[in-house]
Amino acid sequence: MSDALPGLDALRELPLPAAVSYWPQTWGWAVLAVVLGVGGAWVAATIWRRRRRNLYRRQALKALQQLAREAERDPLAARGLPALLKRTALAAQASGGRAGVASLSGQSWLAYLERDVLQGFPKEAPALMRLLAYAPDEAVRELDSATLTQLIRASRDWMVKHHVAA
Repeated sequence: MSDALPGLDALRELPLPAAVSYWPQTWGWAVLAVVLGVGGAWVAATIWRRRRRNLYRRQALKALQQLAREAERDPLAARGLPALLKRTALAAQASGGRAGVASLSGQSWLAYLERDVLQGFPKEAPALMRLLAYAPDEAVRELDSATLTQLIRASRDWMVKHHVAA
């Protein structure tokens, strides 16, 4: 036996272990990955459909907020409220009933509004809607700002809470 130490040129690198695979080692993990992927895709599709279905609602609420700001400065801006409610009701209708709402105007629209939309509004809401739609400018300017604010708040509540038949 030799007591001489080997030189650096005689040393060898230690071999590295094989790379760890990220692929599941058993089929159960693969099944779980597929189930989670399908479930995630279903949840994402459901959220996307709901957001797309409620786009009209978000747009109507934004328009109502703008209308409320303008009505604080000039009460005549509130004349846009009946038209905004009609556009919202039109967008909310399923495709089968859409033509029925679109063809309404004048007193038939106000009757529909009173019957289907103004549920939960203040008692004077139908008269206020008629006033906003058809009264002269002087009559609209004489409206109490608190009453107008209450009508806008009730309109906002309807836009947020109404349900559309699928």
